[in-house]
Amino acid sequence: MGGSVSHSVPAFAGTATASSDPADAVLRVGEIGFDAPRALLARHGLTLVTVADGEAIPGSFWGDTEAGIIGTTVYARADTPVHSLLHEACHLIVLPEDKRALVHTDATDSIEEEDATCYLQIVLADALPGVGSTRLMEDMDRWGYTYRLGSTRAWFEQDATEARAFLIDRGLL
Repeated sequence: MGGSVSHSVPAFAGTATASSDPADAVLRVGEIGFDAPRALLARHGLTLVTVADGEAIPGSFWGDTEAGIIGTTVYARADTPVHSLLHEACHLIVLPEDKRALVHTDATDSIEEEDATCYLQIVLADALPGVGSTRLMEDMDRWGYTYRLGSTRAWFEQDATEARAFLIDRGLL
């Protein structure tokens, strides 16, 4: 069993204030707009709801700028990191459709689903103009995702066999 992803997010994630903080450099939804992510999510039976600046994001597990999920709806603000929007959406995508409606804030406690979610968010980043998998993996590293091989790219390319198989088995790749 892989269990290759460390599921902790450092304290600075989403709360960076100094411009030298790597988390400040991540791509935000407002920089790419909501139209392309909304269309991408719709292809997977999900709805993207725009949250007004300064408002709390419904269904956000981590709070602050992090995307939220309730049922088949993903919530994000302009300052939400693109990787967060994709990650939360992918939590819903990897679930069987009958379980999606039951989700509120926390999508899974399964390592297999978490790994598949991380893998799929990287794949889906290529469908968003101005994002792409390379940028998303760099942002995941900046934000504080940790992997036993040291980087998101190393995990994706060398250690994500089980995540890929999970997605293939479910017809998602």
